[in-house]
Amino acid sequence: MNQSNYLTPEGEEKLQAELQELKGPKREELSQRLRSAIQMGDLSENADYHKAKEDQGFLEGRIQELEAILRNATIITEKQSSGVIFIGSHVTIQEGNEEPETYHLVGPTEADPRRGRISYESPIGRALMDKKVGEIAEAETPGGTIKFKILKIE
Repeated sequence: MNQSNYLTPEGEEKLQAELQELKGPKREELSQRLRSAIQMGDLSENADYHKAKEDQGFLEGRIQELEAILRNATIITEKQSSGVIFIGSHVTIQEGNEEPETYHLVGPTEADPRRGRISYESPIGRALMDKKVGEIAEAETPGGTIKFKILKIE
């Protein structure tokens, strides 16, 4: 299953940096922990050794996960605004008489709703896709159906 991962250029850069950190300094630090734990002798009751092996499993798993994400990444480039919401758009919406809110539509890997970055796969993200300024979008959320007007697309 080769599902594409949509990433902004900043998101790709962040994941590449994490991958380099894990493959370099973190791997080296773990191998030193393993070496010193092995030098302590009896491995069957060596908590440091077992913890280091467990940490190594998590580290290698994260490295594989990052490599897979980056291998299948589609980088979202800022394209000319066609007036239609797409992945990478900055969208200002307003629900009823609430204050307008601006969101950056990104792939699920980069979603961080508290920082205004929502996944295009989320209920609100799906409702926004392919809409234009002035249209009303409707999203089914765990709290019920919400309607909001699209005020601006950047």
